[in-house]
Amino acid sequence: MVEFDVKIEAKDLYDYMLAHSYNSGAGILGSCVGALMVVIAFLSRQWIFLICGAVLLIYLPWVLFLKSRQQAKNNPAFARPLHYRLDEEGISVSQDGQTQSQAWRDMYKAVSTAGSIVVYTTRTHAAIFPKRQLGDQLGAVVQTISTHMPPRKVKIRS
Repeated sequence: MVEFDVKIEAKDLYDYMLAHSYNSGAGILGSCVGALMVVIAFLSRQWIFLICGAVLLIYLPWVLFLKSRQQAKNNPAFARPLHYRLDEEGISVSQDGQTQSQAWRDMYKAVSTAGSIVVYTTRTHAAIFPKRQLGDQLGAVVQTISTHMPPRKVKIRS
């Protein structure tokens, strides 16, 4: 069993949103089209392609940056730390005397980003564990997740 507290900040949400968006079909397609437009601009010397490509490449990260700041500021759940408990049954999260649990078998997948370990509870909802806040428990968290979830669902890099 591993227990820890995390306080989700705007940079944690931004890290999650970037990884989630750029690992989706739309995010990959948008990046490829934007990069292709920049290349076409340099090859054809038609600078409208450079402008369109730059907009495609810069728009999503900028919007996600603004959205993460707004969510961190406006969502009351992010104002205080969340207490997580990872045990044989699954993941439990508690805050202000309320607890929610989800069994390991119901978890969608677990991934790592540059700054976090992310356990998806559905395709779009996740528990975010910022690595900097886990400290010495990072290894135990990764081990617990890897032990209780099927290997095909775990994509965590060190």
